[in-house]
Amino acid sequence: MQEKGTISIHTENIFPIIKKFLYSDHEIFLRELVSNAVDATQKIKRLSSLGQFQGELGDLKVQVAFDEKAKTITITDRGLGMTADEIKKYINQIAFSGATEFVEKFKDAKDANELIGKFGLGFYSAFMVADKVEINTLSYQEGAEPARWICDGSTEFEITESDRSDRGTEIILHVNADSEEFLNQHKLQEILDKYCKFLPVPIQFGTKTESVEDGEDEEGKPKYKSVEVDNIINNPNPIWTKSPSELKDEDYIAFYKELYPFSEDPLFWIHLNVDYPFNLTGVLYFPKVKNDMEFQRNKIKLFSRQVFITDEVKDIVPEFLMLLHGVIDSPDIPLNVSRSFLQADSNVKKINNYITKKVADKLSELFNKDRKAFEEKWQDIGLFVKYGMISEDKFYDKAKDFALLGNTKKEFFTLDEYREKVKDVQTDKDGNVVYLYTVDASKQDSFIQSANRKDYDVLDMSSPLDNHFINQLEQKLEKTQLKRVDSDVADKLIKKDDAPAHVLTEDETTTVKSAFEKAISKANYKVEIESLNPDELPVSITQDEFMRRMKDMAQMGGGMSFYGSLPENYKVAVNGNHPLISRIAKADDSEKEKLAKQAFDLALLSQGLLTGSDLTEFVKRSVELI
Repeated sequence: MQEKGTISIHTENIFPIIKKFLYSDHEIFLRELVSNAVDATQKIKRLSSLGQFQGELGDLKVQVAFDEKAKTITITDRGLGMTADEIKKYINQIAFSGATEFVEKFKDAKDANELIGKFGLGFYSAFMVADKVEINTLSYQEGAEPARWICDGSTEFEITESDRSDRGTEIILHVNADSEEFLNQHKLQEILDKYCKFLPVPIQFGTKTESVEDGEDEEGKPKYKSVEVDNIINNPNPIWTKSPSELKDEDYIAFYKELYPFSEDPLFWIHLNVDYPFNLTGVLYFPKVKNDMEFQRNKIKLFSRQVFITDEVKDIVPEFLMLLHGVIDSPDIPLNVSRSFLQADSNVKKINNYITKKVADKLSELFNKDRKAFEEKWQDIGLFVKYGMISEDKFYDKAKDFALLGNTKKEFFTLDEYREKVKDVQTDKDGNVVYLYTVDASKQDSFIQSANRKDYDVLDMSSPLDNHFINQLEQKLEKTQLKRVDSDVADKLIKKDDAPAHVLTEDETTTVKSAFEKAISKANYKVEIESLNPDELPVSITQDEFMRRMKDMAQMGGGMSFYGSLPENYKVAVNGNHPLISRIAKADDSEKEKLAKQAFDLALLSQGLLTGSDLTEFVKRSVELI
């Protein structure tokens, strides 16, 4: 048997096009060829189970090997194999019509995966790294003759008889000069680990040395010897292919460690398993988040039938769950998936919605089953929940029943519970329930204590997303306002009708205000004499709630960059009812300014705003006043 011919693509431009379009993803040639070998192996197993193949299956592992001197990479399987006619059908007749139209349509394409996926060119990706490719194969069919196919990257091919006696297929790549980086043990191992780590058929890449027990020494201690064993690079039965009933917590944690060797144990996980209206399996883990949202991204791996595709899953997984870790496997997503496919495919949207629902259901189950344990995990879980509530209304509707608000006393409340807790004391004269919060409890302690003295509760809103979450709560919760505890003095945070009387005369008020303005002499500090409780501090420094919130959001990149460029402005609230202020009002001019400066610096010090030479001067003045 010998035959020569031309591959029926009607053009000589196909191989240069393959090399050009696929160059940026050139390592996927190995994924394509190993995946083909695995498919052929699974098919022979299927035929055997159906009784359509009576022979011995034997060892079904796929082997990958390379020869640096011969400059070859070889992929071998013991799958179905092919006859010469099947080679002509599946290899020579590329499934697209009109090569001229193809060349024109894709001459400016940038997405290599789209090209491969659209035209079934997986096998031809071999020519990205090889200037000659051989197929040596023997079909499982009774009486089949072995065949060899050779092509040098042109449209010419040759089919001859082969001496192969074993069922299956061997693909030999004669690596070109530009691709010799792939003739390297470490490089090939790296690619196999990336794409083939969980393929459903064992993949052997050479051998490795292991220590095995070899009897005992004279003292009765075990002896060991080194032996060469097959280097199987993959785990053919990862946990997402199993039923949750077969698995224990240790199995999930061990698999997590396999995926992320240096990570802390996850908080919990969700096992995905659905077969209608789409097929999807997988395991998603909730990691411990260290308030670094970007660092954790791209940790979910997307597979198609256990073949790794990508870890850029933003179109499949909702944006707010990009912080999760784990795997998703769906045969409904093609191996050579493109971004345009992900954005347009209806199944992808269904998968997105399904994952959102499963996560919400799992969180609700955890909350209802063991609220105390849920509260203990809230510092980590809260980031996901708040992100979801901010970004998706559907998730907000589910999460509002288990989302928690924590206060400075380390107590936790659902949204409904918290409103019930504070409404009687923290409702203003207009009927708005005012939630007070801190972003730094230690720095804002004096303001928190002032609020607590009035029986006000203060929420701890110190997570990275709380600026946005606060705004959302104000939009979603009826007649509710949120104010940072240091945005005004305690008496003014929640406006009531029972403000204390002012004890300073009009002249004294003018005198005190002038003394503080001279002592401060900073344009961005505005002095106001307030009628406050005598037990409050003599001077408090606050920032307007709206301006400070906009500036905080600008720092988070919330589209508020204009506010971020504005100078910091502060309000200096002088407590006109405090004894020290009455003393300043009656003091002589030199004493007035010194006392005013001291009271102002104390207020700065309480907020960590007194630094450098101002702090040094304050210490010296304090010693003098003592």
